[in-house]
Amino acid sequence: MSVPRPLVFTFALLSLLPLCAAQTRTVQIDAAKVVGPHSPVPLRCIGAGRANEGLRADWQQQLATVQQEIGFQYIRMHGILHDDMGVYKEEKGQPEYNFQYVDALYDALLKMHIKPFVELTFMPAQLSSGPQTIFWWKGNITPPRDPQKWAALIRAFVAHEKERYGQAEVESWYWEVWNEPDLKNGFFTGTLDDYLALYKTTAEAVKAECPNCRVGGPASAIPFKFEEAFEKYVVENEVPADFVATHAYGVKQGYLDKDGNAGTVLDPSPDAVSGRMQHSRELLQKSGRPQMELHFTEWSSAYTPTDYMHDQYHQSSFILDKVRRATPYVDSLSYWTFTDIFEEGGPRFTPFHGGFGLMNLEGIKKPAYFAFRFLRQLGEEDVTSNDAQSWATRSKDGSIQALVWDYTPVLPPTGENDQTFYNADLPPAAKGSLRLQIAHVPDGRYKVSLWQTGYQKNDAFTAYRRMGAPAQLTVAQVEKLKGIASGQPESEKEVVIENGSFTFETSLRSNDVFLVVLTPVR
Repeated sequence: MSVPRPLVFTFALLSLLPLCAAQTRTVQIDAAKVVGPHSPVPLRCIGAGRANEGLRADWQQQLATVQQEIGFQYIRMHGILHDDMGVYKEEKGQPEYNFQYVDALYDALLKMHIKPFVELTFMPAQLSSGPQTIFWWKGNITPPRDPQKWAALIRAFVAHEKERYGQAEVESWYWEVWNEPDLKNGFFTGTLDDYLALYKTTAEAVKAECPNCRVGGPASAIPFKFEEAFEKYVVENEVPADFVATHAYGVKQGYLDKDGNAGTVLDPSPDAVSGRMQHSRELLQKSGRPQMELHFTEWSSAYTPTDYMHDQYHQSSFILDKVRRATPYVDSLSYWTFTDIFEEGGPRFTPFHGGFGLMNLEGIKKPAYFAFRFLRQLGEEDVTSNDAQSWATRSKDGSIQALVWDYTPVLPPTGENDQTFYNADLPPAAKGSLRLQIAHVPDGRYKVSLWQTGYQKNDAFTAYRRMGAPAQLTVAQVEKLKGIASGQPESEKEVVIENGSFTFETSLRSNDVFLVVLTPVR
């Protein structure tokens, strides 16, 4: 009688790069050993630039695609109270409120099954205490000249949302007070004490209209001064606070790029971003209110919309590595942003420019997009894996998912920054082979599907550069690049598993990402 042999599924890439016999990375997964439920944290929230951009048809079309293929629960953006949203004016000193633009935006969001993570910025000009602004679109960064009028605006805003969408819906939202007030004269002209006073006024106004609404701050940029001061203040003064919000970016220095001209360099530390998130959780646990949630309402590899790593294939493995490490410590981590329709420095003049987005101006999907799409394809329960750069799951329908990546930080030479280094064709390094072994797979017939990102794999930016990096794309060029980054499986085939074991083998390059899904064939 013949003995069934382990099923080995060898991907065609195996022959494309020279393999080093000493470099075989073996990822061992046990589909029978459940660690626990799969976390919803990675897909809880996503960022966008400013509220008024959300009234654009192309912005909404891109978000609809994101929601159909990924499906985030919340979205956060700047400027819901900015003058271009037409919310506030005064006639003879008397406030008038208007939420028609806000209604149009929030109606569209809720139809796409995504809720507002409301960032309460910026100051309406007629309520401001000074002329200081930020960005091309001139968000006013001053405290209110009349805190009571500000409180009345907040109450009117919350009351309007309750009336339009219902108490239960609005109670499911988050209300974040301001953005990065620790960047003095960047996002806020006041002091720490001024921010804490603004927070108290705002939080109490929110709670006055909606006691069960969740409110928090300080949405800080710099570790860890404002976080600790905020936690101490709300505890000692019994100020309402349901969550702590803060930000993290994976660069060696700096926190703000007002005009898109800052130079940034990737921080290669394994603890970049995720270590920051872990320590924020540790600080919160030591506070007098450890039950508060922790939300990182902005994060990415760089804080500037001109860092070409955002466009490159390296960004996909960066995202997965940081999300995997940080997920146990946070209640959400909101990637900044879903789209390059983003005008802090004004309208951009090229289709790829290092923008924050998962998609570029024309809706071309970047490698970063597929990191989140692959996360969406994971199952309901985590199962064991021996490899830190992997995530293995299973689903109730019997399918098994294995997401494996190589995150290898690639740094500019000394004296160069990401803005020039990553704006180039950057072939990967060969890293030997990958062997994925899954044990305790129930016997039967399966469809094996493979998806990938990496160099020239769902890699629109490299293809764009090979087109000559045109300043403007033709319709045909857009369609070609969308086809290159379509996200279709690299391969699909049916296999029969007879001994409970499945093995997948392929060559491995730096910053490759593989998603392997086994789906039972009924």
